[in-house]
Amino acid sequence: MLSTPLSRLRVTGLLEGASFLLLLFVAMPLKYFADQPLAVRYVGMAHGILFLLYLLALVPVALDHRWGWKTLALAVLASLLPGGPFVFDAKVLKPLAKTGIR
Repeated sequence: MLSTPLSRLRVTGLLEGASFLLLLFVAMPLKYFADQPLAVRYVGMAHGILFLLYLLALVPVALDHRWGWKTLALAVLASLLPGGPFVFDAKVLKPLAKTGIR
């Protein structure tokens, strides 16, 4: 499943997107409404690591598929928006995966 750069990007993107939603909608409310700051510390750290892995996973895919600046910028923007990686995966990465090209 993780044998190609595209599959690694897709998995990393989905994990990064899930961690961002978990941070925003579970950990942050726990911190501010239940006085439980540890949730933000751990989920935030995991999200930060997954965010960096996502950016690193973008590089080989962008080079392999000769993405222009627009597509690369959309991929980075998607990682900054809640749910963005899911939309980017559905609109850009999944169709690439169906073509069978790395």
